[in-house]
Amino acid sequence: MAIYEINGGTPLNGSVVISGAKNAAVAILPAALLVKGRCRIENVPDISDVRILLSILSGMGAVIRTPEPGVVEMDCTDIRQTLPDPALVKKMRASYYLMGVLLGRFHHSHVALPGGCSFASRPIDQHIKGFKALGALVEEGNDYVAMNPGPHGLQGNRVSLDVVSVGATVNIMLAATLLPGRTVIENAAKEPHIVDLANFLNTMGADISGAGTDTVKIRGVASLQGGTYTIIPDQIEAGTYIAAVAATGGDVLVKNVIPKHMDCITSKLEEMGAQITNYDDSIRIVSNGRLNATTVKTRPYPGFPTDMQAQICVCMALAKGESRLTESVYETRFFGYCTELESMGAYIQIDGKTATVYGMEKLHGATVRARDLRAGAALVIAGLAASGTTRVENIHYVERGYERLIEKLTALGAKIHRVEE
Repeated sequence: MAIYEINGGTPLNGSVVISGAKNAAVAILPAALLVKGRCRIENVPDISDVRILLSILSGMGAVIRTPEPGVVEMDCTDIRQTLPDPALVKKMRASYYLMGVLLGRFHHSHVALPGGCSFASRPIDQHIKGFKALGALVEEGNDYVAMNPGPHGLQGNRVSLDVVSVGATVNIMLAATLLPGRTVIENAAKEPHIVDLANFLNTMGADISGAGTDTVKIRGVASLQGGTYTIIPDQIEAGTYIAAVAATGGDVLVKNVIPKHMDCITSKLEEMGAQITNYDDSIRIVSNGRLNATTVKTRPYPGFPTDMQAQICVCMALAKGESRLTESVYETRFFGYCTELESMGAYIQIDGKTATVYGMEKLHGATVRARDLRAGAALVIAGLAASGTTRVENIHYVERGYERLIEKLTALGAKIHRVEE
């Protein structure tokens, strides 16, 4: 078992380069199954979720090369194996995107239910609703979902999502790209990686409009051809480093970002007292002294992202006064990390979907356990800000979504090591 050992209390200074977006990569790589020809995908993060996904695709017959770091070349033209390895599928959440691409390309699909972080119940009912609207007959087993064409075949249709769902929006887009007719997704998610997926598909020959709005329109095309595409920077990785500087103090230039994507995060940290300067493709954060209390409610993009909830909670735990944090997407997400923060000296009261965070002057080191990806990142931030030594267990969760975390933090002056036990 590996852990992170952190000697905290050191401000962060210097610069850090943000990797490609995890949430975009895990949608775009399966989307390459729709393409007949070679795709060159650049700015791909080297994280465990991506490595698992590439193993799944390789096992299905995709010809995959990694000619240089951050670049994946993939040719799925001759794929014949349409049953992805269930053991690998169960290791990550985004493997459910294989349902949409297999339905779209081969008109049938049999995919194990996904795994990944278990901080909340995350049903796929909106995905199923979309697939049925496209004409699929869906069989839901205890540990799989199987789909075949219904009596009228598969074709475009109108899908109105009951709740805003990133996963369902992506899966319906993937399924509809090669189907005849026009598909309209109403109440669609607007996240940057939704736009990135649409841009990738359009680069390969798809006809998708409206991505980034609440209405996405897909006009089915006969085929997609190969090409080159660069994945956007990771909004949540950038937000995590910015939150870390806010919590520990320091002066860091965060490079390779799209500042507009970061507004929902940086505006809150500015409100808390951090100094934020936006440049064309970078953000500078300076943090001196204690932060101020604030109020945050997570919402779908362009609101404050649920994937930054735990990280900003650490900043609140060190701020002056009483902060309030409301989770509107996954209401049980607090339980993945709040108890761990309390063992480090934080004072947090949870009432349903809202946490009241009473700021302390400092946190102290402790042995804590990550229970999901973003909770693990928050515990790393807490360890960097705390006095003494913090040991973070279950770091495999963190490594699902952060490329070269130790290397990047060490370059900023953090005293953090990965220790094999």
